[in-house]
Amino acid sequence: MRTKALIVALSCLLCILSPVDGPTEARDRPQQVPASPAQVEDRDEGLSTPGGIEAQWGAHVKFQGTASRPGERSLFQSLDTGDLYDGYVETRLRNKVLFGDLASLETHYEAVLANGDTRRSRNTLRRLIPGTSQFAPVADLTPTDDRRLLDLSATIDEGNGHVLYHRLDRLVLSLQPTWGVVRIGRQAATWGNGLLFNPLDLFNPFSPTDIEKDYKQGDDMASLQIPFARQGDIQLLYVPRRDPISEHVTRDCSSLAGKIHLGSGTTEYDFLAARHYDDTVIGLGSVGYVGGAAWRLDGTWTFLGHGETGGYLALVTNIDYSWVWLEKNLYGFVEFYFNGLCHDRYAEALANRNIVARLDRGELHTLGRTYLSGHIRIELHPLVNIYLTVIDNLEDPSGLVQPRVTWDATQNVEITLGGNIAYGSRGTEYGGFDIPVTPFTTINSRSPDSVFLQLAYFFP
Repeated sequence: MRTKALIVALSCLLCILSPVDGPTEARDRPQQVPASPAQVEDRDEGLSTPGGIEAQWGAHVKFQGTASRPGERSLFQSLDTGDLYDGYVETRLRNKVLFGDLASLETHYEAVLANGDTRRSRNTLRRLIPGTSQFAPVADLTPTDDRRLLDLSATIDEGNGHVLYHRLDRLVLSLQPTWGVVRIGRQAATWGNGLLFNPLDLFNPFSPTDIEKDYKQGDDMASLQIPFARQGDIQLLYVPRRDPISEHVTRDCSSLAGKIHLGSGTTEYDFLAARHYDDTVIGLGSVGYVGGAAWRLDGTWTFLGHGETGGYLALVTNIDYSWVWLEKNLYGFVEFYFNGLCHDRYAEALANRNIVARLDRGELHTLGRTYLSGHIRIELHPLVNIYLTVIDNLEDPSGLVQPRVTWDATQNVEITLGGNIAYGSRGTEYGGFDIPVTPFTTINSRSPDSVFLQLAYFFP
């Protein structure tokens, strides 16, 4: 009840801060697959108000329909549901209030309605086979704030096949003194240079299979950035988190991290040190150029906590390049990823406390040890682009193919048609492996292949 009241109050605050004459904003659309890890800057237009205060507004609404076909080994096949059809509507309202050059307040409100056969089947499986809710094909993907400092999410209505929820995904105050930038509140921090896999990004990283990467989920944190020298800066982060059982903020659930960024010529370096949950993490990253291509290399070593000895290495390296062929603009990259915590005995991995904890926290999205991924984008027309991403587990082998095409139908409308197709034999990560839930029950991890159609409207 307190959560709903807080969200309503903050939403009213957004309306109060809105200029009387109504907001205007240029279209703001971060690239879904950036040509480099550089962030795409907002292009909101604002209206100034007396006292030097300026309000910037933006919004979008996305409608998506998905059709999925469970394979022969999929756990959904046991329900004999046939093909699965799902719908999804997501709305995001963005506001940024600038108090001159000294401070700003940024707020993002998000409301989502999800409905369909997949959710209904997941709920049925969780009832029929207790203990399956932790496995990805069955897990409830509705975001919660159980671990976050502030509870800014609330479910408005939920049934067997649908859920309607809303949340504040950004609520951050930024202060800009002459010596740096201080940000306090719900925000997103992205460290590292990975394009699909990103071991340096300890805070809510995207899954490598995520197609839509417009916005990371925000976390409650305090951050400090201080520039120095010509190409350097230091960043400090503190992320207080709650123990989901006791609901108290604890040191073993929180993160304290620092990163130094240095540049020398055309090469850049990152040095990271963090206390993350109960682990200690050190990391090194670098970015440079070879001819017309950009290369990146990131690595971390994690010293395991909870009284365990030893640690593990996580490493990612990639190279990307843009070129012209047959008068068409092309862009592509190849990326290699290694995670020493994992192995190819997947059912055993789900009994490993360290692996399960990282899966539950959203830090780990794969169970294998080595992956080779590739991506290509072809600009058929300035308004039409074709994308193809392949993620391959080298030890199985098995993998995922993700084709899609985007069409900028109008200045404010984008239409995307795409799919997710898994390959691999039985017993592989993407082909599906058997998971013993009880001594008498085994489920298969394979996710259904799917195709989706999305229409996005960006409000000016």
